[in-house]
Amino acid sequence: MENKILLLLFFFALMAAACTSSNYNGYVQPVYIGPSVGLGTIIAVVVSWSRNKSILWAIIHGILGWLYVIYALLVKPK
Repeated sequence: MENKILLLLFFFALMAAACTSSNYNGYVQPVYIGPSVGLGTIIAVVVSWSRNKSILWAIIHGILGWLYVIYALLVKPK
């Protein structure tokens, strides 16, 4: 559990460093894989499918995006 918390803190530190770059002009371009599908959605769907093997849960977790990815990092599968 301690390693997961350290990994999560490291992830947030990287995000904070990326947001405070020296060439920041007030606008950050989001990263998209396709139309209205973000990276968090894709990771959430893949993790959900590998854990649950359910299309319904994959859709729900895809809507939640990064929230489910962080939850999956912190909670071990049964």
